[in-house]
Amino acid sequence: MHTRYSIAEARHNLAAIVHELERKAFVELTRRGEPVAVLLSIRAYHRLTAKPGGFWAAYEAYRRAANLPALDIEPGVFEGLRDRSPGRQVRL
Repeated sequence: MHTRYSIAEARHNLAAIVHELERKAFVELTRRGEPVAVLLSIRAYHRLTAKPGGFWAAYEAYRRAANLPALDIEPGVFEGLRDRSPGRQVRL
């Protein structure tokens, strides 16, 4: 469950809320019990505003994170999976 503070509570406890954001991604601010705003941790902010790296960056991140030798995949396991036929004729 996420944490909620009224705006008045947040005003009086800002330092404690900032310390809480070092452990959590966000806290919600309410006005009269209704959510009106969110305070984000810097980590969550950077994740949301980062430019996407594209396929190659995601692939490299996967290779760094995965223990590929532990998967014990044989070199020829993927051979023959791709259909190399020319496909259908298309009239232009």
